[in-house]
Amino acid sequence: MEPAFEKFSDGLVPVVVQDFKSKDVLMMAYVSKEAYEKTVETGLATYWSRSRKEIWVKGLTSGNTQNIKEIRIDCDRDTLLYVVEQIGGAACHEGYKSCFFRKLEESDYVVEGERVFDPKKVYNK
Repeated sequence: MEPAFEKFSDGLVPVVVQDFKSKDVLMMAYVSKEAYEKTVETGLATYWSRSRKEIWVKGLTSGNTQNIKEIRIDCDRDTLLYVVEQIGGAACHEGYKSCFFRKLEESDYVVEGERVFDPKKVYNK
């Protein structure tokens, strides 16, 4: 059994990524069939970048890689859960542990937590 890539016109299946120790939700991404197969083969979280239109191994630039501990699939086979060991402490390209570092309080989103790294230094932008 594998993900139902054929259900989506772009062939991309959403992936929720969770830290295996803390159980925190780190990020959400997409995988193509090829990215999924590379993930399974290498044990390193590999995704499809919708903005760059290419496969990317999480953390090759930043050093914040994700080692796969477990892969789960939902009942419809159209969403994956990657349970990972987050190496380097940050899953977010903005330098935070989780991409979900903003929390709605009253009518505005506020930042929770500290940056693990400075994205300007890591990505030279």
